[in-house]
Amino acid sequence: MRAVIQRVFNASVKTENKIIGKTEKGIVVFLGIHVNDTEQDCSYITDKILNLRIFNDVEGKMNLSVSDIKGEVLVISQFTLYGDVRKGRRPSFNEAAPPDKGNSYYKKVVEMIKNSGLKTETGEFGALMEVEYINDGPVTIIIDSHQPKHR
Repeated sequence: MRAVIQRVFNASVKTENKIIGKTEKGIVVFLGIHVNDTEQDCSYITDKILNLRIFNDVEGKMNLSVSDIKGEVLVISQFTLYGDVRKGRRPSFNEAAPPDKGNSYYKKVVEMIKNSGLKTETGEFGALMEVEYINDGPVTIIIDSHQPKHR
């Protein structure tokens, strides 16, 4: 599972010219599901999303998480995070989960984030969407549940 997390002042997502999700101060999470992901990947990514210390404390150091500041979360499904461009010029999406699995795990992560008590909004799985946000920092972090852990 791969997540691109951006700290934002505000964000919104539209489909068919209608806003379907919006947040104020918090994070936007672009979430890609891998073909080999399991429920453990859902738990790992959710824990990282909720507890990643990317917000400033009173001393201006990144010591606070979105949970600590009671921020808001906008989660957008994005299978293109698994686009492989190593061969040729057109991305291959063979590593992205098929739609049924992708949607199921996307919903599971969203549910887990909502269960934390944070205001959580979403895009629409599989839809063509327009995402607008004002990045705070900018701060952008990439998390991959398949990346080897440092020891």
